[in-house]
Amino acid sequence: MRLFRSSELLGIAAETLEFVRDSAAETHPDEYMGLLRGEDARRLGLDREGTVITDVLIIPGTTSNPVSATVRTDMIPNDVRAVGSVHSHPNGVLQPSDADLNTFNRGDVHIILGAPYGPDDWRAFDSGGEPRSLDVLDVDLDDPEAFFDFTQEDLDTDL
Repeated sequence: MRLFRSSELLGIAAETLEFVRDSAAETHPDEYMGLLRGEDARRLGLDREGTVITDVLIIPGTTSNPVSATVRTDMIPNDVRAVGSVHSHPNGVLQPSDADLNTFNRGDVHIILGAPYGPDDWRAFDSGGEPRSLDVLDVDLDDPEAFFDFTQEDLDTDL
């Protein structure tokens, strides 16, 4: 296993983008916030070096209201798969605020989702708050439910 992710961020998995859009809609009118994690593109079957955003990590203790979301920084893990952040603007504005810019120091990409959270209601920004392109990629992700798919025999074998 490689310790460091590839430097080039290729895009976001379509399934991951759908997840964050749905999550933002479910928390509306409060803000939604999470950290983005990436996977090596070759592990996802792409014939390119780079990283694809595949996961969202919700930090315990995150609080939100209609105008802000606050993450407990002491709960953020050191994560070599971290690539940035995602949060929503319930007012629909797809531009980073001054407060947003102060949180853009970790990672290469920061996604803002705006109400009503449709397919085009999001934008990606770099750590300086400048717009950046981010392709939506159709890749097969692992089924998260498969993590819990085991039997007693599997446990006995592992022990």
